[in-house]
Amino acid sequence: MRVEMSRFRVVPGKAERVGVWLQLLNDRMPETLATLEREAMKFEAVFRERIGADDYLTWVTVQDEKGADVGTSPHEVDRLHLAFWSECIDDTYGRHDAQPQVIMVPPGIAAAMDWPAPTESRVPYTAREIIFRRPT
Repeated sequence: MRVEMSRFRVVPGKAERVGVWLQLLNDRMPETLATLEREAMKFEAVFRERIGADDYLTWVTVQDEKGADVGTSPHEVDRLHLAFWSECIDDTYGRHDAQPQVIMVPPGIAAAMDWPAPTESRVPYTAREIIFRRPT
């Protein structure tokens, strides 16, 4: 399983559109949840915060390594999600990743997620900033 927490900066001036985007995902939750199975996404949460004058979105996910990429989805809600992403996420900032150090999953929940060894998903800590940027 991949356990990830990734922060993205919102394009300045797009905070209102981000609100529309997140509301779309909430309003279409049955469709949104239906897309998770093909992605082998066991858990996904989106957090929103403001730091200074900038807005950020942080995704926390647990996904099986065999999951399909959202970009290959046949679901309309995923196409809309990716369109909002392209409009609202600042690619120059990149994806800032944290490193999972302690993973606490009760055995019953791990079994329901088909996750035999949650602690093996932690990674050795390296004191560095992890940033991924899309090629320009």
